[in-house]
Amino acid sequence: MPLLPLALTQGDPAGIGPELALRAWLERRERDLPAFACIASPGDLAGLANRLGWHVPLRICDWGEVENAFPEALPCIALAAAAKAEPGRPNPATAPSTIAAIDTAVAAVMAGRAAAVVTNPIAKSVLYQSGFRHPGHTEYLAHLSAAGGNAPRPVMMLWCDELAVVPITIHEPLRRVPELLTTDLIVDTARIVAAELKARFGIAAPRLAFSGLNPHAGESGAMGGEEMAVIAPAIAALQSEGIDARGPYPADTMFHARARAGYDVALAMYHDQALIPIKTIAFDEGVNVTLGLPFIRTSPDHGTAFDIAGKGIARPDSLCAALKLAARMAEGPMQVAAL
Repeated sequence: MPLLPLALTQGDPAGIGPELALRAWLERRERDLPAFACIASPGDLAGLANRLGWHVPLRICDWGEVENAFPEALPCIALAAAAKAEPGRPNPATAPSTIAAIDTAVAAVMAGRAAAVVTNPIAKSVLYQSGFRHPGHTEYLAHLSAAGGNAPRPVMMLWCDELAVVPITIHEPLRRVPELLTTDLIVDTARIVAAELKARFGIAAPRLAFSGLNPHAGESGAMGGEEMAVIAPAIAALQSEGIDARGPYPADTMFHARARAGYDVALAMYHDQALIPIKTIAFDEGVNVTLGLPFIRTSPDHGTAFDIAGKGIARPDSLCAALKLAARMAEGPMQVAAL
């Protein structure tokens, strides 16, 4: 486990993030979790634990006290003001609390007081109503980590022990994907993925498999020309740089067990092409890993789940997996032969 604690944000305080933090701490021993501190209002966390009938002692700490406090109490890095959120009732008035938790986590890891940032889910629509000007959570993290005014380009990777996937285009309407998909975008994304798999995951020569965009990977142009005009040139450019890039392959044959044994990460052309297979394989244990930032960031692979917030039934599996993966990455390259 890392010498420094993990910085866990509360997420949207009306969502399931706060109760997942409480539940993860309650299950810390059976899941062998690394030490983490939840960045939230102590009063909010205590009130929620009381509402759920869970005995979770809290201890307000600074970062240097988290490791010693963690075995007997949930360490809390206290926010200045309570969010006063009602579980299941998203409210733009809680946005400053959500953002403050993110700011605090990034400041801690950039200053060397925390080993990694682990973020609970937020609701972008709630933040937008409060005047939030960034496209999303990940873009805001990149903004906070910008050096000299130049923000890094983050890349989303979904990870579990059996599969790692990267969507090249992410939250875009399907009709826009062909116009957004460019050779430069594919090459730029793949370079970041290859570099991070070397640096963070200990894979000396990462094998990158690319899907096609169209059925049957276009079938030599009979079902679409993007494979020949856009994707194949990107793969050739990457190969010329010494990156082990393969494909494009038909997406419907890329994700069975024998196919997965032939690559370390699959790069898919759009959101569902990437997320359907990993959520089928590891719906409860998948982790969102942000590549390309100057610090480690992981997150559960699910949303705020306002519909079940405050009921005590949300499963902490993905959060626990995100905490454990962040700790493994913080210890140094993971030294895995394949993902």
